[in-house]
Amino acid sequence: MAVKIRLARKGRKKLAYYHIVVADSRSPRDGRYIEKIGTYNPITNPATIELDFDKAMGWLQNGAIPTDTCRAILSYKGVLIKKHLLEGVKKGAFDEAEANRRFEAWLKEHDAKVEAKKSGLEKSYNDEMENRLAIEKGINEERAARIAKRNAELAAQAKAETEETASGESAAEATAEEATTAEEPASEAAAEEVATDEVAEGKTEDAGEEQAPVAEDTASEETPDEKPQE
Repeated sequence: MAVKIRLARKGRKKLAYYHIVVADSRSPRDGRYIEKIGTYNPITNPATIELDFDKAMGWLQNGAIPTDTCRAILSYKGVLIKKHLLEGVKKGAFDEAEANRRFEAWLKEHDAKVEAKKSGLEKSYNDEMENRLAIEKGINEERAARIAKRNAELAAQAKAETEETASGESAAEATAEEATTAEEPASEAAAEEVATDEVAEGKTEDAGEEQAPVAEDTASEETPDEKPQE
């Protein structure tokens, strides 16, 4: 029976993660498996890998064949280089202590590269966020400037309308005052004419009344002179 180290898909659409399993090569991809030895999440950056190092090493030494993706995962975690060093010990190229020393040196270098990558990703993320904030700040400042300009234009327009209304009211008041001023002399002249007419009529009536008794007196005086002649 051929045994493979492969991935079994889990999760949902566009949010998939994988189990690293040891299974019969004849089983379906997401079917039954012999043992689960880790997980792999490619969504994160860098990818999140959890692996049981000793179990993976044991299955490799027993003849399990990893798929291409699982081989890359095992290489990333140092399983393949550890297997290679142990084979060198078996062949007598070096002893186990030297193999462990070389593996530790490789592991430190690998961890340093991983940390450098994480730092670079974090720095690039921070730079990107700063750029976005700067762009957003510029957009907000431009929007605020447009709003301030529009408010200033509206204020100037309102002020102009207020001044125009005030000037119109002032002109109307001035016109009304001029009309009132022009009407007052005319009314005074009319009043004077009426008073003059009334005075003239009064004098005429007084003259008529004064002349009437004179006539009566003349008549009364002439009548006694006529009686003795008869």
